[in-house]
Amino acid sequence: MLKQKLYILFCVFSVSLFAQTSFKTVKDTVLLKENINAISKETNSLESDFTQIKTLSMLSEKITSKGHFCFKKDNLLRWEYTSPYTYIIVINKDKVLIKDESKLRKYNMNSNKVFKEINDIMISCIDGKILASNKFKIGYEENDKAYRLELIPLVKGMKESLKKIYMYFDKAVTSVTKLEMVESTDDFTVIDFTNKKVNGNVPAEKFILK
Repeated sequence: MLKQKLYILFCVFSVSLFAQTSFKTVKDTVLLKENINAISKETNSLESDFTQIKTLSMLSEKITSKGHFCFKKDNLLRWEYTSPYTYIIVINKDKVLIKDESKLRKYNMNSNKVFKEINDIMISCIDGKILASNKFKIGYEENDKAYRLELIPLVKGMKESLKKIYMYFDKAVTSVTKLEMVESTDDFTVIDFTNKKVNGNVPAEKFILK
């Protein structure tokens, strides 16, 4: 369960659900990569509310969760679920802090391969280095509303949990606008982010749990 929650933190950005209308291959991928990298370099902090909808192949009912996300350079992340349960994951440089209701657990990033791999991917998504990563095969597509990046995991451990990740950007490439994760079981998760604040003042206390 913990590992699944942590994998949700890949590529955490703002997300807005686009209709799955026909996508075609992007012709000028160089320009798109340059735009994504430019945005990533200019992003020093990011806050957003989010709604997460998980669809399970075994159930007809969808599971909906809500919360708040914070990012701040360098290597500071907070992913907080507020409904229907409270659950917080904080990455503060080389430390991972997890608070489940009132129980607090602490981990050293460097001594845990799973945490380190997840952290590296999350940060590389935010700083744009994900586009040069050898951990994914990346496809670039577009329709009249959005760009879509298809990330297929190449790392063995990740491939066991995830079949693919979709990242969506609006046509102006102002931010990522959708994140969708398809698991190996064909269950999938969509996260919508709203009320974005880019390069605002994010207090250091956000990345401390007691």
